[in-house]
Amino acid sequence: MNWMTFRRVLVTGAKDFARGGAVSAATVLIMTVTLAIIGALIFLSALLSFTLNSIRDKVDVSVYFVTTATEPQILSVKDQLQKLPQVAAVSYTSAEDALQAFRDRHANDELTLQALDELGGNPLDASLEVKAKDPSQYESIVSFLQSSPALSSGGASIIDRINYAQNKQVIDRLTLAINATREVGLAVVIIFALASILIAFATIRLAIYTAKDEIAVMRLVGANNAYIQGPFIVTGVITGLIASAVVLLLLWPTTWYVGNRTASWLGGFDLGGYYASHFLLVFSVLVGSGVLLGAIASVLAIRRYLQV
Repeated sequence: MNWMTFRRVLVTGAKDFARGGAVSAATVLIMTVTLAIIGALIFLSALLSFTLNSIRDKVDVSVYFVTTATEPQILSVKDQLQKLPQVAAVSYTSAEDALQAFRDRHANDELTLQALDELGGNPLDASLEVKAKDPSQYESIVSFLQSSPALSSGGASIIDRINYAQNKQVIDRLTLAINATREVGLAVVIIFALASILIAFATIRLAIYTAKDEIAVMRLVGANNAYIQGPFIVTGVITGLIASAVVLLLLWPTTWYVGNRTASWLGGFDLGGYYASHFLLVFSVLVGSGVLLGAIASVLAIRRYLQV
């Protein structure tokens, strides 16, 4: 197809869209709703990822050491953990820091502080808080600690206990939630993509049906399939571009308005801020989806009349 033919196809497609009137408007409306749903899924996916990451950051495994363990021995265990590929971060809390934190938490509880003072010493252990890169990796980290215990000069393990058993249920549920969210999100996107194609196909097919006599005449005079298909594909692409532009414009006030009123109970997730910082991503997904859906629907709808 040379440039003149291509230009003629573009002009014809634009004119067909303009002449479509109510049908073109209905197609744009349906495509706008479809793209709005896709946009909502983008923000929902971002919110779920933000929430899951927030929960993930609060989950860790604490390794407590016997009171006779020295700080160099504990720091040696810390160095070993930091070398593991599964470990994201390791923080050390000395027995003195643990005691001070305990006193701060119970500053208004005189009975507890009095009982602590009567002990005449520090009953709390030094500990390491271990964060994994993925919640599913905590079990391998604990297995490493249990199979390669740090030993004191007397040959006894300096590890007193690991709170993995208490956190295992939370970690397992978090891992399950992350995997389920990914799978459900992918399924929802596929379902809505198929529904979008079917809806756009039905609407664009109506526009093509009104031009069936024109298509028949073009076939009689020898027009090839590409030339006949071209204007309808251009019409579908224009529909997608207009619909995506409408959705992108509506998202600006919507996300800022909703974001300012929901950020506090969404755990700090700001819809408006996310839209501003990820505008190129949202723009690419919506415009790409609109163009692709419009073109695919047009191709599928015209195939019947071209008998290809």
